[in-house]
Amino acid sequence: MIAFQDIKQNIATASAILLTCGAVNSVMAQNDTVRYVGKTLSNVDYHHGQLAPAVGVHATQIMRASRENPEKADGFGWTYNHQPMMAYWNNTFYLHYLSDPSGEHIPPSQTLILSSKDGENWTKPQVIFPIYHIPDGWKKEGVEGVAKNLDAIMHQRMGFYTSSDKKLYALGYYGIAMDEKDDPNDGKGIGRVIREVRKDGSFGPIYFIRYNKTWDKSKSAFPFYTQSKDKFLKKACEEILSKPLIMQQWVEEADRDDELIPLQKPYKAFSYYHLPNGNVVGLWKHALTSLSKDGGKSWEYMPLRAPGFVNSNAKIWGQKTSDNRYATIYNPSEYRWPLAISTSDDGINYKDLLLVHGEVSPMRYGGNYKSAGPQYPRGITENNGTPPDGKLWVSYSVNKEDIWVASVPVPVESTVKDNVNDVFSNLPNGEELKLWNTYNLSWASAKIEKKDDGKKWLTLRDKDLFDYSRVERVIPFAEKMEATFTVKPEQNNHGLLQIEFQNRQGLPAVRLVFDSEGQIKVKNGARHSSIAKYEAGKEYTITVNLDVKMRTYIVKVNNGEESRRIFYAPVDGFERIMFRTGEQRYTPNPDTEPDTEDYDDLKNTGMEIPEAVFNIKSLVTKKL
Repeated sequence: MIAFQDIKQNIATASAILLTCGAVNSVMAQNDTVRYVGKTLSNVDYHHGQLAPAVGVHATQIMRASRENPEKADGFGWTYNHQPMMAYWNNTFYLHYLSDPSGEHIPPSQTLILSSKDGENWTKPQVIFPIYHIPDGWKKEGVEGVAKNLDAIMHQRMGFYTSSDKKLYALGYYGIAMDEKDDPNDGKGIGRVIREVRKDGSFGPIYFIRYNKTWDKSKSAFPFYTQSKDKFLKKACEEILSKPLIMQQWVEEADRDDELIPLQKPYKAFSYYHLPNGNVVGLWKHALTSLSKDGGKSWEYMPLRAPGFVNSNAKIWGQKTSDNRYATIYNPSEYRWPLAISTSDDGINYKDLLLVHGEVSPMRYGGNYKSAGPQYPRGITENNGTPPDGKLWVSYSVNKEDIWVASVPVPVESTVKDNVNDVFSNLPNGEELKLWNTYNLSWASAKIEKKDDGKKWLTLRDKDLFDYSRVERVIPFAEKMEATFTVKPEQNNHGLLQIEFQNRQGLPAVRLVFDSEGQIKVKNGARHSSIAKYEAGKEYTITVNLDVKMRTYIVKVNNGEESRRIFYAPVDGFERIMFRTGEQRYTPNPDTEPDTEDYDDLKNTGMEIPEAVFNIKSLVTKKL
């Protein structure tokens, strides 16, 4: 689905892009213009874009929206959740996101915050910026209508600030939308708020740090920061207001002539990073870019499309990585899938394109201006903390509905050299999935579990009617190879486990299945045929020998007979082995109708299906 509101709001941006197109050729000649020089492009016919994965990415759903079971979600049952922001402070990850009951720009609205010590296990969301009531009778300049029982809309492109006194502050913005088509980010809202996040998990009082000039300050529900008796908060606010790069993030919601914002143009969702020479690379929606040599006070040229980058109206995130290289994370298409990462040695020339999140789960709940896919990525802004694991951490929403985080190992790699010898119980604690890519959901988890016998297994659980758990192991490229894995299912009368052998682009040639009727099957063209039965609680060791040139494979279950089969699709070689608790999805696709005003929910959105559990003991591969 494509959100028409995003298109509408970006008309001004598109016009600005066209105006600068004439300057593209001259700017492209500059060595300091961010550009994509790689050859890989995404194919939006596939949710994964046919991109090779960045090795070891762990994608985790930290808040699954549920209107019917709010106690398992946000506590409210709200289903529009979007625009997450991250920080790392006090040895803790923090993330906040804005939330509305069902659709974008439809009040009430609030911002919720979560925290985590390890990036995988997160607290329940808490309200950090509550619903804000607009006084009855309020009129918005240039918009018809009078406020009556109307609440503000939250919107923010900046989430956190770590002060020079090492205190963490959360920021948000209260805008006004007189109806569902009105823009709350037109500079005619209420203003931006700030409050401290304390080490004990509590929050300080809420203050306004900057008002929109059309707002009547006397009607404010919170005081202005200068009235605070907290000298640290006041100092933090003055620091924020003195920093051009921070203020540039506020441009969409701020007054259109705010003197503290250097570039007062309709360029959205600003992110930035510093180069070794002190220059600043700026990135905006549409993969617009420019360069500042004075810390963001001015920009060398009007932002223009970074040559070679493909990106539509979703955010792009850029940062320096822990290996002194650089990365951008964005949707490399005109749609909001897949979510990919591109890396650069110098912060200017980006040379690859790898997969971070290649799943588009069904949009369970309809809503105003909801868009399908993993979108609006935001990492940890400079000076907002550095996780000690050296990984790149990024937050994003899926379908503007569920909140996710992903960790990307650094250095970012797409290949491995060694064959797999992963017997999970023999691997060091915490490193069992170091080279595995995981898709780990609230209702369909994929993680290491220690069983009653003390041994560790990679356990896939699934009670999600609409999604599945999934893990994947990148392997050395092979045209002829053997793979052996052991699976212990905990049931044989429901659930599904598919095992696929795929090429670098994620295209499978061989699929094995533990089905819901106690059969282990293989895919033969459009049909499946059984090769063995399976029982709950028993281990099944499966050996598969694959030969690309012959397009055949031999499969054996435990000590059973060998069975020779033909690939159901040709591949050039194998580089990925995937385990998934559901059928592969192919919708939405480029021809799926965009969102409408019907706001239809899917059926049975609150239903949990009987949980299926598949335990993977080991995976071993070798070239032949």
